[in-house]
Amino acid sequence: MDIVLALKAIIMGLVEGFTEFLPISSTGHLILTEHLLGFQGMEDKINVFEIVIQAGAIFAVCWEYRARIAAVLGGVTHDRKQQRFALNIGIAFLPLALLGLVLGNLLKEHLFKPVPVALAFIIGGFIILAVERRAAANPVAVRVHSVDDMTPLDALKMGIAQAFALIPGTSRSGATIIGGMMFGLSRKVATEFSFLLGIPTLLIASAYSLYKARALLSMSDLPMFTLGTVSAFISAFLCVRWLLRYISSHTFTVFAWYRIAFGLLVLATSYTGVIVWAD
Repeated sequence: MDIVLALKAIIMGLVEGFTEFLPISSTGHLILTEHLLGFQGMEDKINVFEIVIQAGAIFAVCWEYRARIAAVLGGVTHDRKQQRFALNIGIAFLPLALLGLVLGNLLKEHLFKPVPVALAFIIGGFIILAVERRAAANPVAVRVHSVDDMTPLDALKMGIAQAFALIPGTSRSGATIIGGMMFGLSRKVATEFSFLLGIPTLLIASAYSLYKARALLSMSDLPMFTLGTVSAFISAFLCVRWLLRYISSHTFTVFAWYRIAFGLLVLATSYTGVIVWAD
């Protein structure tokens, strides 16, 4: 693999890792990066590459929460606390899984276009602003201060919020974190549960997508895929660590304005033909 392709793989991995768990949608940023790096004409191969590097970002969260994961796996057969947590993860996973199987291809076919994606960015930004404004006005509205205090109904609501991520440009983490805050979870709990829920959600989605695209996999791509996965792991790990510290003293308002600006960028570049956002 030549040095230029290696650098491109690393950059794509960094973009995936830094955007996957922030409420700003990794999909739109990867599309923009693909264009800037000159991957036109390689869409099928790059789609597989993105699935692989997403796994790197997921493994970063697994490492960050390795103690919790080990506790759940070790206590799921006898520990009521871990059983309840595992049940909540399962409940929250179902809405997106079921709707994804039924509507996933349909939504991608009709909504993976510049205007819907841009609108998802912009509308999501204004929703974040509204939720943060309400949180500032009613700080006592928070009723869940630990992921272990969540009820199955809380988990179902989070799962329904996550299902909105089927709409391109929405952001899975953004939908779950902001949805959780709307439902009475603290900022910290909503963020942590979003990260933990992302582990089975993204792992299963990645495995399923890789299985469907298995004919496109080649040993010759291993160096490129390895570089991208490692850079995605490192950047996602740093991002998750940073975000957990950030939310202890900051709101998500900055991400809201960023989403709005990025949505306007999508519209502008699409209208002028500078970037082809979708076929």
